[in-house]
Amino acid sequence: MIKEYLEKSIAVKSAALTDPTFLLNAEKAGKQVHDSLMAGKRVYIAGNGGSAADSQHFSAELLGKYKTMRKAFPGIALTTDSSMLTAWSNDTTFDFIFSRQLEGLGQKGDIFVAISAGGNSPNILEALKVANSIGMISICLLGKGGGKAKDICTIPVVVPSDVTSHIQETHITLIHFFCEFLEN
Repeated sequence: MIKEYLEKSIAVKSAALTDPTFLLNAEKAGKQVHDSLMAGKRVYIAGNGGSAADSQHFSAELLGKYKTMRKAFPGIALTTDSSMLTAWSNDTTFDFIFSRQLEGLGQKGDIFVAISAGGNSPNILEALKVANSIGMISICLLGKGGGKAKDICTIPVVVPSDVTSHIQETHITLIHFFCEFLEN
């Protein structure tokens, strides 16, 4: 059973390896994260469920370290302020939990990294609208064809798969690639 699972996971990364759009956009996204952080900008990250955990993982790599000790970079997971998340979703709807935070924190030239396997989560789409209106650069880590998010973000990186678990595995690989790019 594990062999079959690993083969399916590897097949997704192999498909990504031969997808010119995926490779181009992944490189563009890595360079953009690097260049923006070097220019003193911030990276805000959000997702739902497993992607929320991935946003916290990315933030930890930016603020802490990936492989080498270096200065901390401002990476903020919008999934961690439980008082904000519960108050705002209770007072309005869950659809605006990330957009409201970007409205208050985001600045022109900052980066918003949206992580969504399907690209259709209303709270991600609302956050992208706000990021665009502020003049932020949006990078979307997606799958399943990219959904609606693909068409409204600056750099869509779409994993060529419809299987959520394998999409998420590749999203973590992308996050580590961004860190590798940054530290080299």
